[in-house]
Amino acid sequence: MTAGRARDPVPPAAPSPESLPDDPWPVAHPGFRPPGRFRLEPEDFRVTEILPFEAEGEGNHFLLRVRKVGVNTDRVAKDLARLAGCRPRDVGYAGLKDRYAVAVQHFTVPAEKVADDPRQWAGPSWGVEAGDRVRKKLKRGALAGNAFRLRLHLAPAGREAAAARFERVLSRGVPNYFGPQRFGREGGNLAGARRLFAGGAQPDRRLRGLYLSAARSYLFNRVLATRIGEGSWGRLLEGEYAVFPDVNSGFVVTDPAAETQRLDAGDLHPSGPLPGVDGPGPRGEAAKLEDRILAAEPGLLEGLRVAEVKGHRRALRVVPRDGSVESDAGGLWVGFLLPAGSFATAVVREVISVGSPG
Repeated sequence: MTAGRARDPVPPAAPSPESLPDDPWPVAHPGFRPPGRFRLEPEDFRVTEILPFEAEGEGNHFLLRVRKVGVNTDRVAKDLARLAGCRPRDVGYAGLKDRYAVAVQHFTVPAEKVADDPRQWAGPSWGVEAGDRVRKKLKRGALAGNAFRLRLHLAPAGREAAAARFERVLSRGVPNYFGPQRFGREGGNLAGARRLFAGGAQPDRRLRGLYLSAARSYLFNRVLATRIGEGSWGRLLEGEYAVFPDVNSGFVVTDPAAETQRLDAGDLHPSGPLPGVDGPGPRGEAAKLEDRILAAEPGLLEGLRVAEVKGHRRALRVVPRDGSVESDAGGLWVGFLLPAGSFATAVVREVISVGSPG
């Protein structure tokens, strides 16, 4: 079923000088980035979730594949709850998808109260494409990855350079930054974390989660940005905690030279911190570098410790897979796959200078 066309959203306000800029982080690949524009309309940004499992065809939940345009995940979840006769919290989904996009994502609803065929459901800006029964509610994070198809608006003179840069990032990878949406408009989620850690009023559970996530993401991005500046974001340091792609595990590197082959093949990545309590971490040279960077934000570190957030690691780089590039009258269409948790904007910003006249 085809989703209806969405109304254009209100554009975000320009950041104030005191707020976190939308894109304050350095790029990694040297050379000319042609100026271009990105996401001028929802159809320029297309993303499809890839689940790590197939529907069983039986069970107490319906797994629905939904196509939405210009509407956020939370709005669709509330619509589905109303149609299913359940509470919004009983609707499952693996992750949030951008509002200003054409997104295909999955939801589960309890089957016990559903009176009609949920494959016929639709809202003003979304529709169900397919559905089947499954045994369990879809949980947050239950994703294998996302497939992206993005339109980059470029002048003819910049297309060849952009295509060459895109081919380069397919082979070398890009910094695995958290995107600006993680920090909220004008960095509002990060500002909320600072207020919370300074003893401000306790937000509700949802906002608290956003604030904690923003704090950890910001600290990770700071470490990654510093390592880009020092030329070490794509290599293993002594004592590095290396992580495997698509697997929640890693190890401390004692001999970086011995791991060169796996690093070059993309089978290992250097990692950065998602700070909190305990959790794995680097040693030696890598630990000293990380500690030096994080020491600049003692308030965020202490706030995360008091909140008893579990420490974790995240790859400093991500290598897009299954890349494709096509030219059209307005620029380039690029396609690629990323693992769950990585941001398409991390790829785009290495290919073009976003926001400049196209």
